[in-house]
Amino acid sequence: MRCPVCNNSDTKVVDSRLSVDGMNIRRRRECEKCNFRFSTLEEMELLGLTVVKRDGRRESYSREKMVKGLEKALEKRPYTEMNLQQLVHKMERDIQKKRRGELTSREIGEILMKHLKGFDKVAYIRFASVYRSFDDVKTFEQELRSLLSPTKVARIRRKKK
Repeated sequence: MRCPVCNNSDTKVVDSRLSVDGMNIRRRRECEKCNFRFSTLEEMELLGLTVVKRDGRRESYSREKMVKGLEKALEKRPYTEMNLQQLVHKMERDIQKKRRGELTSREIGEILMKHLKGFDKVAYIRFASVYRSFDDVKTFEQELRSLLSPTKVARIRRKKK
């Protein structure tokens, strides 16, 4: 790892800490030449995973694409960068549990929706509306109903009357 100040390649690890979820390691480093201290973050990367798109095309898995989709769904919603990273790690863990080198975009989308549902229901609906291509308001309403418990649906119906 090169020093960000003097660009020297001789740095030493002073301290290493495992994250709470155990999915990454934060390392404190010190430059051997100028003694500047800096931190690095080492995290797991999914390698060799191919995503089969709806039209049959195949492309390499891209964490950045997944994060962009999540950020779009979470736009103007309250969340922290740390919470988003933990969410991504959980999703990637589920992807890894499949133990296959190839997954369909549909399988990945379902994993994302499963986790988004518990993370932020508004973001879930946003993501689902694009992912599942809601054709009309009825489809949208059905998805909303699935999020609400039966008692909440009954209360909403009573208010409408």
